Amino acid sequence: MSSTNSSGDPAAVRVVGGWASPFVNRVVVALKLKGVEHEMLQETVGKKSELLLRSNPVHKKIPVLLHHGKPIAESLIIVEYIDEVWPASNGAPSILPRDPYGRAVERFWAKYIDDKIPPGIRVLRGSVEEDKDKAAGEMSTALQHLEEAFVKCSQGKQYFGGDNIGYLDIALGSFLGWIRAVEKIAGVELLNETKVPNLAAWADRFCAHPAVVDVVPDADRLVEFTVQHAALLRAVNVPNCAQTSIYRRLCLCLPHLLELDQPADVRHGLLGGVELLLFLGHIE
Repeated sequence: MSSTNSSGDPAAVRVVGGWASPFVNRVVVALKLKGVEHEMLQETVGKKSELLLRSNPVHKKIPVLLHHGKPIAESLIIVEYIDEVWPASNGAPSILPRDPYGRAVERFWAKYIDDKIPPGIRVLRGSVEEDKDKAAGEMSTALQHLEEAFVKCSQGKQYFGGDNIGYLDIALGSFLGWIRAVEKIAGVELLNETKVPNLAAWADRFCAHPAVVDVVPDADRLVEFTVQHAALLRAVNVPNCAQTSIYRRLCLCLPHLLELDQPADVRHGLLGGVELLLFLGHIE
C-alpha cells in the first residue's frame, strides 16, 4: 500500500510487522476490508527494531498499528480498533456483529482460537519439542469445535460473519497458511474435508477473497520460511531463564575466546557468531 501522502509525509496508518506472522495478517486483512491505505513496516527476522521496542515496550511483539503516530498493540484489539475507527460505510462491512451477544460469542471463539491453534502450529513445525501426534490430535479436536461454531455463526451463509468476512473469519483465517504448511511439514491432515467439510470449504473461500488473497502466505512459502529460519523458530521458544543462562555463559567465555592466538578473521567470526546467537535467542 502507499507509504506516503502527496506531501511526502509518513502514512497516517502504519503496521509494524512481518509477512509470515498470522497476527500481522489479521491487521492487514482488516485494513484491506475497510479500504484503508497503510504502510507496511517489515521487521527483520530475528531482530527487533527501535520503533517496535518503543511502540510496544511491554510485550515487544508484532503487530503494532501506528495511527497518526499512536501505537495500538495485540492483533485482535487492533482489529476491533479498526472496526470502530472506520465504521461500515461506502460498502465496507462491519467486522464485529452489532449486537452485544453476537460480539460476546465471537470474542469467546477468537480467544479459543488463540489458545488452541498457535501452540499446535509451533509443535508441528518443530519450534517446540513436544509430542507431534498429541498436538495434531488437539488441533483436530479444536477444528471440529470450530466447525460447529461455523455452522451456528454463519447461519448457512459463506463466512462466520454471514455474507461478509467478519471477526472470526479474520481470527481463524489468518492461520490457514500455517495450518496447511504444518500439514506438509509434519505429514498430518487437519483441514479434513470429511471431518470438517464446512470449515474446509470456508477456508478456500476465505483465501480467495480479494482482501486476503495477497496477504495470507501460501503453504509452500511458509514451509520454505520454516526451513530457512529453523534455528530462530526454536530459539524464540527458549524460556527466558534459559536465554539468560546462555547470555551469561557467552559473556564469561567471550573474553577468553578473543585472547586466543587466532587470526583476525577468526576473531571477527567469533564475534559475529556470538552476535547472531544473541539475536536468535531474542536476548534483550
